[in-house]
Amino acid sequence: MIDGKGWRSGAPVERKEIPQWFIKITDYAEELLKDLDELEDWPEQVKTMQRNWIGRSEGVTLTFDIKGEEPLEVYTTRPDTLMGVSYVAVAAQHPLAKKAAAANHEVADFVTECNQTKTAEADMATMDKKGIFTGLQATHPISGEEVPVWIANFVLMDYGSGAVMAVPGHDQRDWEFATKYGLPINQVIAPVNNDAVDLSKEAYTEKGTLVNSGDFNDLTSQEAFNAIAERLETDGKGHKTINYRLRDWGVSRQRYWGSPIPMINLADGKEAPTPEDQLPVKLPTDVEMDGVRSPIKADPEWAKTTFNGEDALKETDTFDTFMESSWYYARYCSPNYSEGMLDAKAANYWLPVDQYIGGIEHAILHLLYSRFFHKLMRDVGLVNCNEPFKRLLCQGMVLADTYYREDEKGGKDWISPQDVVITKDDKGQPLSAVHKDDGQPVNHSGMSKMSKSKNNGIDPQVIIDQHGADTVRLFMMFAAPPEQSLEWSDTGVEGSNKFLKRLWKLATTHTAEGDAVAMDKAALNDKQKALRLKTHETLKKVTDDYGRRLTFNTAIAASMELTNAIGKLETRQEQDRAVIREAIETIVLMLAPITPHICQALWARLGHSEPVIDASWPTVDEAALVQSSIQMVVQVNGKVRGKINVATDASKEAIEEIALNNENVLKFTEGKTIRKVIVVPSKLVSVVVG
Repeated sequence: MIDGKGWRSGAPVERKEIPQWFIKITDYAEELLKDLDELEDWPEQVKTMQRNWIGRSEGVTLTFDIKGEEPLEVYTTRPDTLMGVSYVAVAAQHPLAKKAAAANHEVADFVTECNQTKTAEADMATMDKKGIFTGLQATHPISGEEVPVWIANFVLMDYGSGAVMAVPGHDQRDWEFATKYGLPINQVIAPVNNDAVDLSKEAYTEKGTLVNSGDFNDLTSQEAFNAIAERLETDGKGHKTINYRLRDWGVSRQRYWGSPIPMINLADGKEAPTPEDQLPVKLPTDVEMDGVRSPIKADPEWAKTTFNGEDALKETDTFDTFMESSWYYARYCSPNYSEGMLDAKAANYWLPVDQYIGGIEHAILHLLYSRFFHKLMRDVGLVNCNEPFKRLLCQGMVLADTYYREDEKGGKDWISPQDVVITKDDKGQPLSAVHKDDGQPVNHSGMSKMSKSKNNGIDPQVIIDQHGADTVRLFMMFAAPPEQSLEWSDTGVEGSNKFLKRLWKLATTHTAEGDAVAMDKAALNDKQKALRLKTHETLKKVTDDYGRRLTFNTAIAASMELTNAIGKLETRQEQDRAVIREAIETIVLMLAPITPHICQALWARLGHSEPVIDASWPTVDEAALVQSSIQMVVQVNGKVRGKINVATDASKEAIEEIALNNENVLKFTEGKTIRKVIVVPSKLVSVVVG
């Protein structure tokens, strides 16, 4: 919706009441909230988002009597501020608002305006607070004083009862409304430290001690919560309540695509589930789409059916597409099963899903609906486990440069990065950007999420044609951790391609020299042992990066380091070739999940007949990880002056002696008094001289 109109049609948008189907997800609110604590391998950010969406709160439900009307019910988490109520406000869709609109054209105009504006909570926080007096007065449930009933655009009918008690002195939104319309602002909460409060500037929203509250004066906010709740309950005006922000799941859509809701509308106005012999309800395929109305709503013949021998109508609403995506993972466990939704035996063998990967944009609705649907399936005996997904990884967005030219109306005409030619200086910094077709300048607008709206999507096929699929795959895995945003970079793509070429040259040069002899671990010299150590340290890290940490970028970086280490070992002996062969094969196996094509080619060159995809994951040789010596840094007065190799089991005294006799260290200690020597095991030796 843009400026109150549909972005496609331009037609004014207004809210209307229509029959809708809901699933009672609120019955599972407490369980959905509680079971988040079981999801130890979910990002805390996602769990927090779901907790906030469920929105459990403890408060009080109370009523304001209105002469000639039903009592007005409100819910508040701050009953301690009840004595400061100066008005109550209802949503534009509330029955009281509708009744007032029917009697007053100004009220009717305001209600119409509210029905054509956004109602998202984020918009409520920033939009101009507007309202109109209904002409009704409500009776305060404790003081008995009358307070006016207003219609306010910040009250949502979808939350609670569509009515709120307004305490301008202690709620900023209520304060802004009261200030605009000249309504009373009463202080009933004072700071615990007795500081003065200036309600002419803003509301005081902290908890504290009650003032100007009659029998409740001098109570703390917590004490007053209980005392006021008890008074209301005694007087039959209210009671403590646990409330949830979560609303029931509206699953009906007035469109063609989606699964038809299997319900029957009977002649007497009631509904009934579609009889089993009429299932599944299938969408017609010989339809005409006019872009205005669903074909199954436009065609009265499609809806005609019978129920218990009487004429009836099929439901023409279709399910929210979240319905299907809420349990597809379970259907994967028995895709060919035709006797029902799931083969319970197969589902319980596979579920829960060990690793789920999805965007953060699905953190609330899709994942919450899946958790709820899973619990429904559990409760009807289809699955045994409580949660659908054990581990969750939310991958980041892919960002790319955006370019544009201004159009005749001052808007932005977005240009694809692939249509832009960049000129760079000697250091690789961009000097200019022009359109490839006309050579005229274009404007750079920074990096943004790849999207159709900004025309900054990169066609992978173009890069694949230029560098190959492996290069694209390697770059995307290497450019950033999976949960962070990835910045698309042509330079980065080129760097990934150069690495693969280097690996290819290293491996093919090695294989061209013939087969390597069998490794004799007992005969390896220090340099050969060092490369084996590096190989198995890398394998151990990559195994952990893939399996536990899911940090593919660090796995690739470690493989690159091992590649560099191979190049530093000169091939002078047969055992040199043996440890190099092991290192190259390890790299090929480690990179095969990311760059399968080049790794398959290299695997074959290394003499293996089976596909690399079928090869077993290499095993870490723990013996190769045992070091006979370690390198330590030597500092003199805080500055690095040398490096020493010492036995892993060398004593502190032996390490000190080797460090002090190091040729380079002697240059900075000769003729000076050694005041202190500090040995940090396995890391460094610090020498202090004066």
